[in-house]
Amino acid sequence: MRIVSTWSFGLRANESAWPHVAAGRALDAVEAACAYADAAPDIDSVGFGGLPDASGRVSLDGCVMLSPGQCGSVAGLRTHLHPVTVARRVMERTPHVMLVGADADAFADREGLVQAELLSDEARAAYEKWRREGGVVDQSRDGPSRTLGFDPLRPVDRRHGDDGRLFGGATTPPPLPADEARWRHHDTIGCLALDARGTLAGGCSTSGTPFKVPGRVGDSPIIGHGLYVDPEVGAATATGTGELIMGLCGAFLVVESMRRGATPAEAVREAVTRMARTYTLQAHHQAAFLALGRDGTFAAAALRPGYRTSVRDADGARAVEPDFVALADPVG
Repeated sequence: MRIVSTWSFGLRANESAWPHVAAGRALDAVEAACAYADAAPDIDSVGFGGLPDASGRVSLDGCVMLSPGQCGSVAGLRTHLHPVTVARRVMERTPHVMLVGADADAFADREGLVQAELLSDEARAAYEKWRREGGVVDQSRDGPSRTLGFDPLRPVDRRHGDDGRLFGGATTPPPLPADEARWRHHDTIGCLALDARGTLAGGCSTSGTPFKVPGRVGDSPIIGHGLYVDPEVGAATATGTGELIMGLCGAFLVVESMRRGATPAEAVREAVTRMARTYTLQAHHQAAFLALGRDGTFAAAALRPGYRTSVRDADGARAVEPDFVALADPVG
């Protein structure tokens, strides 16, 4: 029984979902975890806190999966805050897998899902700054205010829960290393759960690359790229530069490695090593794969330092280092 999510801000998301895991509702758990991240204004690459595209508009993507025959996806939502919730409706109430753009929003309307403002004041201010000053969003070189003026500490470094009591009643948990701040805009939340009944589920939500070309869709909502679940084998999710992940069919690659007998650690290492070998990498490129086996074992591998996995299980909550990092130098 375990829930794992990408990046340290997933600690808060996992905690919100843990009652569902314990009750044997893995699908509800991953939906709840992603919805928590969507609604948090201080997480600037998912949901309401997400940075807009080059036109100043936020678009959200996401997917959910139980098995190859039970999955759903949406891309390009502009009026609904929770893409995993909409994707679940696609999975459960249509014969399709993926809906996109205005038609996906219209489907959500017909399902009775409430519309919401997607652009936070902070994200609007960041967009206006970017429009005035230009520049490339290169997290590997940003410090506080180098490009966007953000405090380099990630949200979870400031607080681990809404009341600061996520860990054993402690009100001041120790801060996590600040190197994760290099990649703050890569923060797709990918979430994998194995519940008390042994059911596996996965969800993935993102607002995509900051200031992207309008219409761009990355790996996160695409089954087999940002997320893949095979109940006989395990599950995998990905985060980081979507274009790198898409070229490898990353999440599918990890699960298929596990099907061939690889452990989760071996499978994620193979995927990130292939990525490093396949592409001509740039300094701002970062990516990570997270795998959860049918037996509850999990592992992660990252292209560069700074990635962490959030874990919640019977032993409590923690953020852990990846099992493997392909490149030692975080700036290439």
